[in-house]
Parts: sequence; C-alpha cells; structure tokens
Amino acid sequence: MSAISPLFVVVLTIIIEVIGGGLLFPVLPYLVEQYSSNAFTIGLLAASFAIAQFFAAPVLGAISDRYGRRPIIILCTFGTAVAFFLFGLANALWVMFAAQIANGLTGGVVSTAQAYIADVSKSPEDRTKNFGLIGAAAGIGFIFGPLMGGILGSIDLRLPVFVAGGVAVCNGIMAYCVLPESLKERSTVPLSPQDFNPVRQLADLFGRANLRSLLGGYLAFFMAFAGFTNVFVVLVRDRYGWGPIESGAILVFVGVVASIVQGGLIRKLLPRFGEMRLLLVGMSMVSLALILVAISPRGYFLYGTQALFAFGIGIASPSLRGLLANNVADNEQGKLSGGTQSLSSVTQILGPLAAGWTYDNWGQVSPMLAGTLLVLVAIALIGGQTIGKNRVPASV
Repeated sequence: MSAISPLFVVVLTIIIEVIGGGLLFPVLPYLVEQYSSNAFTIGLLAASFAIAQFFAAPVLGAISDRYGRRPIIILCTFGTAVAFFLFGLANALWVMFAAQIANGLTGGVVSTAQAYIADVSKSPEDRTKNFGLIGAAAGIGFIFGPLMGGILGSIDLRLPVFVAGGVAVCNGIMAYCVLPESLKERSTVPLSPQDFNPVRQLADLFGRANLRSLLGGYLAFFMAFAGFTNVFVVLVRDRYGWGPIESGAILVFVGVVASIVQGGLIRKLLPRFGEMRLLLVGMSMVSLALILVAISPRGYFLYGTQALFAFGIGIASPSLRGLLANNVADNEQGKLSGGTQSLSSVTQILGPLAAGWTYDNWGQVSPMLAGTLLVLVAIALIGGQTIGKNRVPASV
C-alpha cells in the first residue's frame, strides 16, 4: 500500500482544526449573551485570542524553522483541545477570556501548515496552487463546523464547544501518528531574543522593499475581513432575527463556495491570469460584497452577497499568500509564516474591536462601510506597487 501523501495529511489537519473552530461560530454570541450582549464584548474575546497569538506566532515560526513543523503542529492541536474544554466549562466571562488566550498561545496550526506546504511544494506556481488547498480546507471546515454547531447548539449551547475539544484531540492524535516532518534543511542560525519578538520580526519583514506593499495590503484587507466576520452573526441576529441554525446555514454556504473556488477553480485561473491580477480582482469583489451586505433589505439576499464575498476571498487569499511566500528563501518560510500570522493577529485584534465599537455606536452598516474603505486601501497599496514596477522611466 502506498504511503499517505503528507500534503493530504496536513490539509486534513487544517480541515479538522477549522471544523473545531467553526462549531463555535453560530453559538458564540448566545453563549456570551448571558454575561454581555453587546458586539464589543464579542470583539474583545476575538481580540484576546489574537493578542496571545501575536506574541506566540513568531516563537512557533522560529522554532519550526529550526526543529521542524511536525512538533509544532502536534503541540498546537492539543493546546487547542485544552482551550475548548476550558471554554465549555466556563462559568464566568473571565474564564472565557482565559480560554481564548490559551487557544491563542497554541493557535499556530494554520501558519505552521502554511510553512509545511511551502516545504513540500516543487515550484513557486505549485506553491501558490497548494496554498489554495489551505483555503479549500478552511472552506470544508466552515461547511461542517457551523452546520454541526447550529444543530448541536439547538440542543445545548455548550455542546458544540465540547465537541470542538474532542475534534481537536482527534486531530492531535492523527498528526502524531501519520504526519511526517517536511523540513529538509533546517535553519542553523542560533535562536535569539529577536526571533521571539513579534514587533522586530514584523519590522524586519516590512523593511524588505519587495514585501512592504504586499504586507500593507495584507494588513488592511484582513483587518476588514476579521471585522466583518466578527459582527456578521450579531448583524443577522439583530437585523433579521436569525438564530444559530440560520446563522450556521449561511456560514455553510460560504464554506461551500470558498471550497469550490480554492480547491479547484483557482488552479485553472492561476496559469491564465496570474497571482497579482487574481488578487486585485478578488479584493474588488470583496469590497462590492460588503457594500451589498450593508444595503440588503432581506436575509435571503445575503446568500448572493456572501457568494460574491466567498469567491473574492477564495481567489485573493491564496494569491496574496503565494506572492509573499515566493519572495523569501525556502529556509525562511517559517519566519514568514510566523510574521504573517502575527500580522494576521493584529488584524484580528483591531478588526473585531473596531467593527464591534462602530456597530454599537455608529449603527449596523458602519462596519461594512469601514471594511470597504480598508479593502480599497489594500487595492491601492498593492496595485500601486504593480504600477510602480511597470512604469516606464522618464527619458533624461
């Protein structure tokens, strides 16, 4: 019998990880509601996870470059399980925050998986195509996670949280038993305090001219994404009176579209249009989708807006990750993954907090309008870099 593909195993690991997290999406606002019903509190919960991840990601990335991806993936999956069980047992809001912080400290599965996929990819174009598998895996997880969360949450609101913990345990066991190491040439540079400093790591990455505009666009784009996804369930609860099942259904739909796009369609589009063009078109689709959500008069209109949103994310996200990964050396993929994960954590801190605050104080449509502006900033940064590269020098 032929050996199991490492790529298959790591993609399955991501699917299981995202299913665990997706189980919480339809029920989280209702779990928090017994302590606080405003959107800002939910934003603070998301931010607490992201703050912990911001400090942990560079450490995990640097260690994975030196000691391998496999032990980090295993550590993170079991840490996620412990955090979910703690969240499920929480009898006070501060315990929920403690669980989110614990989850953030070991929340490096996806970023380490990104470095793993970079290790096993054979070419730059193959790497970008394989990054699409991360999005497809996330999409599949978002299909089953919210669906199960909505169904289980209708039985008991805490049941999805404990199931998520059990899923994470299974994930860790699978990774331990069958996931091989991917890193062939480990970094020989001794670890230093700078490797564990997220601010210094980000400063180093932003100091590289070939990465600066891409990272700036990454920051603006995913801040808009994090803010919108954080308030979406609150929005449909308040505007349309939806419960966990209806919220789970729309999230399942988003997962289906994203899986189709990132799992197969992007492999056909990439050779024809290239990463940069797909990235800019995808971002434009996301900005349009956010505007349409803001003006949707009925809940069922959201299936159209979210199809556009998921398609845009589906072509933009792997294209952006591929462009970044193809601009650094192979033995720095862990450093890049850790740095971009820290940057992602910044977006998950600022995005939910800003979206929650504007939702509570400026109205339901304000997070979508602010998100649209951020996406347009991302387009300007990345598109401006492209124009600058292609500009013909003036004659002298």
